[in-house]
Amino acid sequence: MKDTHSMATYNGEKYIKEQLDSILVQIKEFDEIIISDDGSTDKTVEIIKSYQDKRIKLFKGPKMGVKKNFENAIKHCQNEYIFLADQDDIWVNNKVEIVLNYFIKENVDLIIHDCDVVNEKLEVINESFYKLRHSKKGKIKNIMKNSYIGCCMAFKSSLKDKILPIPNNIEMHDQWIGLKIEKYGKVKFINDKLIHYRRHEKNVSNMKHYPLFKMLKNRIIFIKEFMK
Repeated sequence: MKDTHSMATYNGEKYIKEQLDSILVQIKEFDEIIISDDGSTDKTVEIIKSYQDKRIKLFKGPKMGVKKNFENAIKHCQNEYIFLADQDDIWVNNKVEIVLNYFIKENVDLIIHDCDVVNEKLEVINESFYKLRHSKKGKIKNIMKNSYIGCCMAFKSSLKDKILPIPNNIEMHDQWIGLKIEKYGKVKFINDKLIHYRRHEKNVSNMKHYPLFKMLKNRIIFIKEFMK
């Protein structure tokens, strides 16, 4: 059983080493980390290349934003299971083993797990993302209030053709991936907290609510794309 860890990077020099170290220590020699870098101008690429680890495969991103950068990374994934990873989190030591065991036991297509939310210093600021977002599966529920957080998701590579391409006019790639796989496959929410989800001033994603008009507009665009 081989797995791929798909990461999109951009100017992540501050935290990328901690994240890569937390992944490398728990994957096997035949696994891979696919990184799509979207034109970093800091030392991100230099740090990645310094590992000289054959499991790390670096690709140039399309420079079209985070959604297309993740799409590019996913396109290059070859192994049976794809784990999405952000550049600034830290994985719990047994994350990969736990998730792969669930895939075997539950015969599902996508697994999403809980996490704690931490600040730059890894101090816990919220003990459960699930409780924060009232996380559970359901198409209507996750269109209205999204539970799918990419850095906590893993899915079967065979579903790539169902989720790609990711529309560039939707707000979030992880919501798209989660709901498309829920539409065509079987999704499992597990309660294990398997990453430290780091929030800081340079995060691309935002945990705050948009103004009402923008939220409604985003949902209408998402529904139109989802129904195609």
